[in-house]
Amino acid sequence: MRLEARPATSSFFRSSTISVTPRSILATILSFACVLSLSVDLTALAASPAAAKDKKPKQDPSLKGLPITELSADEAILHALNRLAYGPRPGDVERVRQMGLAKWIDQQLNPNSIDDRALEARLENYPTLRMSTAKLIGEYPQPKQAEKQAEKKTQAREQGEQRRSDAAAATVAREMQPGRGVSSGSGEQEAAQAPQAPQENAQAKQDMDNAPAPMKQAESSLDPATKGAGKRDVLGGGDPNNVPRAVADDSKRPPRIVAELAMAKVTRAIYSERQLQQVMDDFWYNHFNVFAGKGEDRYYLTSYERDVIQPHTFGKFKELLTASAKSPAMLFYLDNFLSVDPHAADRQAMQRAMRQQMRNSRFGGPWPRRPPVNPQQNAKKNERGLNENYGRELMELHTLGVDGGYTQRDVTEVARCFTGWTIEKPRQYADFKFDEKLHDPDPKMVLGKKVHAGGMKDGEQVIDLLVHHPSTAKFISAKLARRFVSDNPPPALVERMAQTFQSSDGDTRAVLKTMIWSPEFWSREAYHAKIKTPFELVVSAARALGTDVDTPLPLVQWVGRIGEPLYQCQPPTGYSDKADTWVNTGALLNRLNYSLALAGNKMRGARTDVPSLLGVDSASDPKAALDRAVQVFLGGQAGPTTVETLEKQLENPQVLQAKLDDPRKQVDLGVVAGLVLGAPEFQRR
Repeated sequence: MRLEARPATSSFFRSSTISVTPRSILATILSFACVLSLSVDLTALAASPAAAKDKKPKQDPSLKGLPITELSADEAILHALNRLAYGPRPGDVERVRQMGLAKWIDQQLNPNSIDDRALEARLENYPTLRMSTAKLIGEYPQPKQAEKQAEKKTQAREQGEQRRSDAAAATVAREMQPGRGVSSGSGEQEAAQAPQAPQENAQAKQDMDNAPAPMKQAESSLDPATKGAGKRDVLGGGDPNNVPRAVADDSKRPPRIVAELAMAKVTRAIYSERQLQQVMDDFWYNHFNVFAGKGEDRYYLTSYERDVIQPHTFGKFKELLTASAKSPAMLFYLDNFLSVDPHAADRQAMQRAMRQQMRNSRFGGPWPRRPPVNPQQNAKKNERGLNENYGRELMELHTLGVDGGYTQRDVTEVARCFTGWTIEKPRQYADFKFDEKLHDPDPKMVLGKKVHAGGMKDGEQVIDLLVHHPSTAKFISAKLARRFVSDNPPPALVERMAQTFQSSDGDTRAVLKTMIWSPEFWSREAYHAKIKTPFELVVSAARALGTDVDTPLPLVQWVGRIGEPLYQCQPPTGYSDKADTWVNTGALLNRLNYSLALAGNKMRGARTDVPSLLGVDSASDPKAALDRAVQVFLGGQAGPTTVETLEKQLENPQVLQAKLDDPRKQVDLGVVAGLVLGAPEFQRR
């Protein structure tokens, strides 16, 4: 089944163009039920378990050591698997119960203790993950650049052949002249002695022509669910079963690099045993977002995620912040590699003049008069002035928060501190470089504190100042609580997390422990309070079905189609994890279509065995199939509206795979599973 969302009109039946079949009507009803139920709390769903809260039964042994009083053992385990992982796989709830929930959480907080070699074997299919930036640039050139390189090689080969031919002809001509002996040198030697093009000048010109341009913020009207998604995207929006040529397995074009990153991200989320590591990688990448569609960042992202984000997931925030500040990906994305002291050119000219004076005086020559300053000429040379992009986002998005107490003057001063933090050879190997000549050496004042450590230490002093500011502790803690607890986390919990952040010197693992071992995390209000992002929905459905994914690219494209194309968020805010971003009819129709395609084995490179989950016997009993699907995929908790809507459709021929007058009833278990996965309850975590 496939539903296509259309712009809303005054009439519901004109809002979507669909096939008028029992299945499509059911899908539409479920989608609208989903919009309504996701907009409010599932009070009916929570009512019956909440009644047991007053009785305070004895805690289940599997929950020992955790402050869980309002959730049953199954609810608590499902809650943990949905918040600290990307949802349960078949058998996960029982495995965690046997291990003990506290022990499972402790392992997730210490991922190096978990064997993940099976995942590593799957990631071997993506060679770019292990490549250096220099190798990526060399092996995946831009199409025009590749054509130019090939043309240059062809021309050089033809010129070489022509020189050898001319030299050979000249040798033969000399030998045929009377009185001339055989030449002492071969044609090849003469050709080798031919004048070569001045490579240094050519390389310098190429560097000038290839100088990266700053990001341009294109204004466009974006769908609320895809807010922030960039336009340059071959990983979403089209037919998920179609492979764009630019990202095919044998492609050597730059989009293939980003495609392998996205496929690896989906693969890790589905198959990694280190689930919390993957959740936190996604959290920190969105926090320190970099847009893959901006110029050379498509080459820098592999190293950025591998060497900056992943190693610092549970470590000190200061180390992660410093690594991101020095990352070529971030330097390029927020244009700090272009930021220089506006007076740097004048200062360098003065230093050159002083060195010349010293040389002249050493040899007894007259001191030349200083040349007059031409302001217009200096203005042309000084096009690379101070850029405040990074300074602003460093405080607003990375540390203090928009209400963190800084001013525009602080933004300018921070930008001055980070002048000279740039990229060496951005089109060749792109390493971090601090260029003293471009740095502003004068004292600065940031948040009322004097910064004058000198050189690169100015920026490092600012990082230290921001990391230890109380606003940073509160901002990071609130963002973590919003990701893991609720869209509006309890202020008391955020305050305790902020205190841990400060007392532990920004230790992410310690802050997470404070959050997880809090009653608020396990409260009835937090249970099912979060809406899954498109990425979370796609991955959690594959995990719930136990799908064997050989080719994750269609899943990557489905993530984009539902509204969250991976690595394509253009604003530095990253993708939102709040419900109002993702709850709309068009996106929910796509979610349902995805669930039906995955459960019905309509997706290339993915195989799902639904009968093994629901039981072969249920194929002849529609009610048993539905009850089993609700139990397996929703933990037995489905709202009355959802159950009523599904039960009304159990006799439809589309669900029963039979004609109206056919006495034989064979339930399409893939359709039943897909519809349950598209239900409102599965959209929550």
